[in-house]
Amino acid sequence: MIGLISATAAGAAARDRLVAAWPARTRVYDGPLRDAVERAFAECEQLVCFLATGAVVRLVAPLLGDKTSDPGVVCVDEAGRFAVSLVGGHGGGANELAREVGELLGAEPVVTTATDAVGVPGLDTLGLPVEGDVAGVSRALLDGEPVALDAELAWPLPALPVAERGAYAIRVTDRLVEPAERQVVLRPPSLVVGVGASKGAAVDEVLGLVESALRDAGLSVRSVAELATVDAKAEEPGILGAAARLGVPVVTYGAEELAAVDVPNPSNAPLTAVGTPSVAEAAALVGGGELLVPKRKSERADGLPAMATCAVVRRTARGRLAVVGLGPGARDLLTPRAKEELRRASVLVGLDQYVDQIRDLLRPGTRVLESGLGAEEERARTAVAEARRGQAVALIGSGDAGVYAMASPALAEASDDIDVVGVPGVTAALAAGAILGAPLGHDHVSISLSDLHTPWEVIERRVRAAAEADIVVTFYNPRSRGRDWQLPKALAILAGHREPATPVGVVRNASRADESSRITTLAGLDPATVDMMTVVTVGNTATREIAGRMVTPRGYRWQEEPK
Repeated sequence: MIGLISATAAGAAARDRLVAAWPARTRVYDGPLRDAVERAFAECEQLVCFLATGAVVRLVAPLLGDKTSDPGVVCVDEAGRFAVSLVGGHGGGANELAREVGELLGAEPVVTTATDAVGVPGLDTLGLPVEGDVAGVSRALLDGEPVALDAELAWPLPALPVAERGAYAIRVTDRLVEPAERQVVLRPPSLVVGVGASKGAAVDEVLGLVESALRDAGLSVRSVAELATVDAKAEEPGILGAAARLGVPVVTYGAEELAAVDVPNPSNAPLTAVGTPSVAEAAALVGGGELLVPKRKSERADGLPAMATCAVVRRTARGRLAVVGLGPGARDLLTPRAKEELRRASVLVGLDQYVDQIRDLLRPGTRVLESGLGAEEERARTAVAEARRGQAVALIGSGDAGVYAMASPALAEASDDIDVVGVPGVTAALAAGAILGAPLGHDHVSISLSDLHTPWEVIERRVRAAAEADIVVTFYNPRSRGRDWQLPKALAILAGHREPATPVGVVRNASRADESSRITTLAGLDPATVDMMTVVTVGNTATREIAGRMVTPRGYRWQEEPK
């Protein structure tokens, strides 16, 4: 919950805008300021104070305890010009909250955390438990000192400016090790603990078994991702309680699914009780991985039979492939989500000219794999291969990556062993349409005239179908030096179904510095003025040029011409 505190009418107005945008996330605290801040500080994960920075500092200073547990505090000035991350930038999420508040209120987010300022991810913001000399290693990263990355487990981390050797080190491991001097240990959630329990098994017995099994195997409890068991034990208090104390979810599987898992230590007892010869080992292994701790039973001090079993499996990290659409070229048409994915990636794969567009947005240490025109399939294979190595990969394409771009070849290569995220972008057709007016106001279709991958017979059949159906058509890849006859042919097909005066919009380099556009007619368009950087939009029989803009009406009755 985000606590909101204001003292003036202007502050209250800005406060109410946040309430309207985030009704389920916010709570207003009224009354004397000191009392309101104290209550919000005790009850909320974050605070937004519409007060002077000095006033907020004095109000929260006596309340500060530990940066790992204090709420994040953001301060917004009276004029709503700045959203300042004041306390808890990382641990309290104030840096991100300042950005969110800034976006909603039109204020400039002010983030002074050193790592955020220079684009290096904070080691305590990676979503993994972190131990050791966080301050010292972070300072070394900021100062450009060599920091070694010792990744015992591949994990999809964001880019870090690391070296092969260094006086400082980041170690990625699930092993039970103490951080060395000048070292940070990151604990990836790589361990799955399968658990079986008799009805009424105590929380302490289940938890004690899990902790001892991990400790004896030299594994860190902080790398446990989940407790896994059979559906029949989904409500078993001992298992639920142990998971709650560990701070991990309980994942359950059907007995039939577990019975199909090959395990080293099957037993008749669980087969009789819940319908599978293995619970602990099968539940841990159902998603694949390496069995580190075979089934073991709990030991009771009272000498009674064990009521709990567990097994531990290390799962291979799933790499992450983000297929990112960069939009038509203008930086302000690059979506915030796309920017976040670019900054999250440790490996960027893309066409060299597209990489140049966003190189400044990449974090220090990002590995860039770029290639030239015509290497689309190679880039797709490279991106998928890097993701399979456990990396966080961004594969970029212009416009929307799913429209005549990289998503199709990449997903044709990818299997279910990696996570795939699609990030939509503004397409060339949409960018051109906005420049021309509203040519896509009714049904429309995009057709690429490039026959490098699609036979011309297929393309011609699609153009003819669009012509006969009276659909607005946007032509991608309309003409190049080696392909100069396809556009005239396509226009001739459309001319067989539409009047010569049908409006045609021509936009080159939409949204870029050298953008140009014009509206002509089907009869007046000279194909020689079109190239590969151009999008051509041909209207349907209802499309009109109105006040210099190309408009296709939606067909509402009130838009009919008076009779």
